[in-house]
Amino acid sequence: MTDMELRQEICQICHLLYDRGYVVSNDGNVSARTKRGTVLITPSGVGKGRMTPDMLVETDLEGNILSGDRHPSSESKMHWMVYRERPDIMAVVHAHPPMSTAFAICRRPLKERYLAELVIGLGEVPVTEFAMLSTEEVPDSVQPFVHNHSAVLLANHGALTWGPSLLSAFDRMETVEQTAKIYYYVSQLGGGTEMTPEQADTLRSMTGFYQKLAQKRES
Repeated sequence: MTDMELRQEICQICHLLYDRGYVVSNDGNVSARTKRGTVLITPSGVGKGRMTPDMLVETDLEGNILSGDRHPSSESKMHWMVYRERPDIMAVVHAHPPMSTAFAICRRPLKERYLAELVIGLGEVPVTEFAMLSTEEVPDSVQPFVHNHSAVLLANHGALTWGPSLLSAFDRMETVEQTAKIYYYVSQLGGGTEMTPEQADTLRSMTGFYQKLAQKRES
């Protein structure tokens, strides 16, 4: 993928977040690791629905600006931390999906074994400690979860997901929000019935099967 193609894909994800109602105005931020090992990230002060490739900022993993005439997102620190901790991660997405953010405000993790998607796909989504926006507290609050999870709810803030590609990071954000909605409905109905640990283990043993189905068939 060329640099311009990566920039265009970041903008596509920004527009999807805006169209889904996961961000409004200047909310949220999206980044991707380049082939050079640098980071392309959305700038501060630009609505995600209006993002264009030329607006993106390129930085190194320590936050030094390499190219671009704008300031990187005020929440860039948590992106850089994820990339430093996880060399396999290629994209990070932060948004404020309404239901997920409500769960974050209530300090309510998504952990019950209600859905196969949570058991074998997304995994448990914990809630971080409260962190003051735009400070080192934010990456510090995420760091304990970055190696064993693929998403977190940021206390009183929103949601953060990461993955091996931009689309996978976005898909995880979409799954976080859908899961939060379903869990809310379950709570309104008086609570649900979880899968047993044995049923969850059986699902996890089928992960390879589902991964194979997601690949193209060999001709």
